[in-house]
Parts: sequence; structure tokens; C-alpha cells
Amino acid sequence: MSVADIDRTALPHHIAIIMDGNGRWARKRGLPRVAGHRAGISSVREVVEGSAELGIPVLTLYAFSVENWKRPESEVSTLMSLLKEYLNRELESIHRQNIRFCTIGRTDQLDPTVQRELQRGIERTRLNTGMVFNVALNYGGRAEIVDAVNRILANGFRDSGAVSEEDFSKYLYTAGLPDPDLLIRTSGELRVSNFLLWQIAYAEIYVTETLWPDFRKKNLYEAIVAFQKRERRYGGLEPQLVKQTTEE
Repeated sequence: MSVADIDRTALPHHIAIIMDGNGRWARKRGLPRVAGHRAGISSVREVVEGSAELGIPVLTLYAFSVENWKRPESEVSTLMSLLKEYLNRELESIHRQNIRFCTIGRTDQLDPTVQRELQRGIERTRLNTGMVFNVALNYGGRAEIVDAVNRILANGFRDSGAVSEEDFSKYLYTAGLPDPDLLIRTSGELRVSNFLLWQIAYAEIYVTETLWPDFRKKNLYEAIVAFQKRERRYGGLEPQLVKQTTEE
């Protein structure tokens, strides 16, 4: 699969990816889980570059969930160190590609040293006009919905009547961004893992057996081509069925 197979006129507006399989990748090679996480950095680089080259407007990667705090302290510490290492190495490249770096999640609960690196990335790229690159950190879909409800209540909606879906969306972490139309999950697992629960209501889901450290641009292209072959109906009928129904 190559970039030539992609229809540039029918690209997804927002690709979201559940990066899964680092641990299994390492275990297959007799390596510690940390080695899998480190190997996954190359996949992040490939997917960010590939998406930006195609002109994808928004890319969101699920990097660390609210549930991941349950992992051993040493693994959590390593994940945070790798995040800082990634930003130190890749930030200028991201900036040169005109990519805007953003985060979603309860990042205020992360270690202050991590928060500083994240803020540095956000500030460095805030004026860029290319792809929005979201990293979901200390993120959970249910937590996001709870946070949105609390912000709505704090802004006086309790006394002003009903809240519409449009109103609600304005209080999500992703406010102002299109909902994902393509959700990719690596490693073959068939679950959404508390990721963007509100936003993926009509996303096309693409699952690949490829483990995250092995995921490259060609795998991204395969997912996009599969997306482009699907008929997106948003709860409606296929065009031919609409015609048939009308004629009847």
C-alpha cells in the first residue's frame, strides 16, 4: 500500500488512534515492556509525518489514560520520561512541519516537569496553521464527559434551561475540532478503551493486528484506503435504498 492509492479528495478530517501492543511487541522479543514503549516512538514519528504530509486536519493519539496509573510505578515513570524525551527530540521537527501541538485530558494532574514540557510544545507551535496534533494524556472519555458537565454547571446552565448537543460539545476537551471520522486501533483488540466516547459516535473503526511499534506510514495508508471504501450513512439508508424507497 502506498500514498498513490489514497484519494486526496476524500481524506478523513480527524484520525484518532489507540496505540496498543507495545508490551506484546517487547514480550515477543524477550524484552522488558519499556523497550516496547521506546520502540513505539518511531511509530508516532511516522504517523505524525504521514498524516501531515497527506494534509489530515487533525490527528489525536491516545498516549496515557486515567486507568494507566494502575500500572507499576516504574513503568509510569518511564512513560513520562519517554514523553519528555519525544518532545525534546521532535518539537522542532513538528514546528518546521507547521504542525500545532496540543494536549487533551487532565494534564494538570501530571508531574510539573511533564507539564512544563507540554506547555513548551504548545507555546512553540501555537501559531502554526497546519495539522492539529493532539496527544491524549491522563485522558478518559468518561472523565471528559464529567468535566464537561461540571463546566456547564459552573457556567450557569443549571438555571438557563436545556443543554443541546451543540452546547455540550463546546465544553469537551476537543471543542472547536471536528469529531474523528476514522478511529484506528492497533494490536487487534476490539474495544474503544474509554477513548473519545462522545466524539466517536459515527467514526469508522479500523482494527489492525499490527502491534504499535510496527505501525508505519504504509499501515496508515491502508487504514485510510479502507475508510475511503466505506459508505458512511450516519444512521440513514444507502443511496440506492433511498431511491428504491422513494419510488415505492
